[in-house]
Amino acid sequence: MLAFANAKINLGLNITEKRSDGYHNIETIFYPVKLNDVVEITDAKETTCVVKGIDVPGAAKDNLCLKAFNVLRKDFGLPAQQITLLKNIPVGAGLGGGSSDAAHLVKLVNEKFKLGLSVAAMQDYVRELGADCAFFIENQPAFAFGKGDEFEPIAIDLSNYHLVLAKPPVHVSTAAAYAGIKPASPRRSIKDLIHLPVEKWKGQLENDFEPSVFSGYPEIEQVKSKLYQSGALFALMSGSGSCVYGIFNRKVSLPELEKDNKVFYGV
Repeated sequence: MLAFANAKINLGLNITEKRSDGYHNIETIFYPVKLNDVVEITDAKETTCVVKGIDVPGAAKDNLCLKAFNVLRKDFGLPAQQITLLKNIPVGAGLGGGSSDAAHLVKLVNEKFKLGLSVAAMQDYVRELGADCAFFIENQPAFAFGKGDEFEPIAIDLSNYHLVLAKPPVHVSTAAAYAGIKPASPRRSIKDLIHLPVEKWKGQLENDFEPSVFSGYPEIEQVKSKLYQSGALFALMSGSGSCVYGIFNRKVSLPELEKDNKVFYGV
């Protein structure tokens, strides 16, 4: 059995306060996009994780998919499986690829072994693996708050626009990105701003990570500038970077951007 584990982008991202547990409270809108990894599980003599496609830092034994399976296996006595992961979503990009893989693995296991887990139960299983993992269980546009693992559904549809993702050849450490943040309550909630027309998001919908990340990685800021120069209605870094997305009202080709960056069209 296999699943297509999609990426997400952040439509705005505010870091509102530092929590007593060391995490941060945030508010953002997670929006699923059509850029996919492939997760497959098959019966095997022993449980292993095989990663193909783009390079992923770290050992396969530390992959979130394997961790997610082992948590379920402990509770349900599952038989051994080979997990095969075909990576296409860039790593360290702010697109949630690893989180999505783990969430889709849980949904696959739930279906294959008829565990009967509810949406809420599956979300609880993956929350311990990453703050944005739980989003990918329902996988619908959502206003996220708390650590980014509490959700409210939100009506936002970008299907009439053309999305372009551009990934510079740099990896941004999430911990380092947070180190440059001074949490503050936003002037206006993303939940309100998102209902403005897309062409009015510029200067209103922001990502609090951008100032500190851009100072350390000016090439990411240059990608954002090039997207605007190419006619994007709105452009923003996703998550803590390094991927930047542009929302266009037409199909575009950006060969200049492709020279130094990995570019995905029509996502």
